[in-house]
Amino acid sequence: MPYLLRVELPDVPGSLGRVASAIGEAGGDIEAIEIVEKRDGFAVDDVLLEMVPGVMPDSVVSACSVLDGVSVLWINRYAAGGNLFLDLEVVESLTEDPSTARDRLVDLLPIAFRVDWAARVHPADGNRVIHATDAAPTEFSFAPITAPVRLPGDEIYVEAAAPFGDDVVLIGRRGGPEFLDSELARLEHLLGLAITISR
Repeated sequence: MPYLLRVELPDVPGSLGRVASAIGEAGGDIEAIEIVEKRDGFAVDDVLLEMVPGVMPDSVVSACSVLDGVSVLWINRYAAGGNLFLDLEVVESLTEDPSTARDRLVDLLPIAFRVDWAARVHPADGNRVIHATDAAPTEFSFAPITAPVRLPGDEIYVEAAAPFGDDVVLIGRRGGPEFLDSELARLEHLLGLAITISR
């Protein structure tokens, strides 16, 4: 079963190597690594990994946590499988049929952002759902959205939203981690590209 680990580490040469070694020694097999954000001398990376049979993910958390300057922010099963979907691939997919770019983006957001669901709603029509992935809620309630923002979510999901022309796109991630500023900026950028492509 694949797991997704979000880890904060010093942004200096060798840090990622130490983390990778610790993961391997604890029984984790790294499938992919993506830098999510860099800030104040630290990097936040998402690590997609498989666990050796019989080894619990807690062993990876413990192995990483003892490294100087390293913090495990989150770990959970990753049901989307073994591929991290790059933003460039999202844009490439949108250009294949510009007339469906807005809905296609909603379909791709769970893979690109490692979230459980995405939805496009129309606030002027009582937050009517225009297009959503299978796991998305059917009703939404939120204050006006004028910029990408983290939403309070609920006891199950952390959520974020961003304006999408006259609509709003919402995404939800079961149990965390919280959305980073870099993820909100990526979301805004991809939504803007989808609008441009669909014209």
